[in-house]
Amino acid sequence: MTAPPPAALPHEDLGAHWRSVRPRPAGRHLDSAASSRQTHRALEAAAHHARHEAELGGYVAEATADDLLQQGRSILGGLVGMAAADVAFVESAQAALVALLGGWRLPAGSRVACVPGEYAPNIAQLRAAGLHPEPLPVDGLGRADLEGVARMLATDPPRFLLLTHIGSHRGLLQPAAEIAGLCREAGVPLVLDAAQSLGHVDVDLGADAVYGTSRKWLAGPRGVGMLFVRPALAAQLVPVLPEPEGIPPMRAFESGEAHVAGRIGLVVATGEHLAAGPVAVRERLAALGRCTRELLDGVAGWRVVEPVDEPTATTTLRPPDGVDVVETRTRLLTEHGIVLSAIGPERAPGEMTGPVLRVSPHLDAAVEDLEALAAAL
Repeated sequence: MTAPPPAALPHEDLGAHWRSVRPRPAGRHLDSAASSRQTHRALEAAAHHARHEAELGGYVAEATADDLLQQGRSILGGLVGMAAADVAFVESAQAALVALLGGWRLPAGSRVACVPGEYAPNIAQLRAAGLHPEPLPVDGLGRADLEGVARMLATDPPRFLLLTHIGSHRGLLQPAAEIAGLCREAGVPLVLDAAQSLGHVDVDLGADAVYGTSRKWLAGPRGVGMLFVRPALAAQLVPVLPEPEGIPPMRAFESGEAHVAGRIGLVVATGEHLAAGPVAVRERLAALGRCTRELLDGVAGWRVVEPVDEPTATTTLRPPDGVDVVETRTRLLTEHGIVLSAIGPERAPGEMTGPVLRVSPHLDAAVEDLEALAAAL
């Protein structure tokens, strides 16, 4: 019995516009969880600033862009329910976590709760800061168990809770809004890793600190990240060199030797995300995820990890016995021009038992792209 054809994707006009404002891809790009494709405008804005640096000098050019960068802090802060003063531009999501932990200066041995399938580099940064990661209770899928989390927070609260909103090794959405509420009631700060969720799902959920990156679902340049911290938590941070009086304290966590052109590209990309309509973006991305899972589950023995109706665009596939995920990813690229990621168990060793193939289409993907992937598999 053959599977029924997938339903039509919503907001086809949004997908068509997304395609029209970008360079034409060399193949089928289904790898936005790694790095999305930028628009002509974002590319040109970054290039324009780079030319200004050559003409005016780097610091003079940066000063001329100050209003645009401040506008960018405001619109980015709005995505997570914070203000411009709560935002620091950094170089990556990992750089944001390092900046947060370095400024917080928590006592060695402080306990930090996170899901067993936490992103391995996050765990490494916690340990490098002298902190002790402890597992949150989860269900069989790896999603945080809210009743178990509530019990932990009530009986043995950690110093803070670190939650990766959507993992890089599977497209599972964690119940961040509910956990934020539980953390508020318990007086335990929530730090949200939004590297895979900014521009993908709603991130205005009440976390005390959020960090993310430009290059994934917001479709900005590589080499730019963001750290967002609410004032009550920011007051506990101690930067190496505080900002002068009158400058928002979070600005002290921004590097003066920065890729300013990349920051400008991110601001433009974020403006385009808002113009597209974040709700419509989320609806189309969720539909793409569902379509991907419906088309690919069981094809040539590959099995989808996520529930079919998980509201994310990221799908991970377990290989059939004897099939090499890295070789498959290479073959799909070289023989079919399909761009995907091969994810090894070292990405989340507390949860993964073997490698997976990750499929993460953005708004411009069509059903035909996913059907081509199914045929290639």
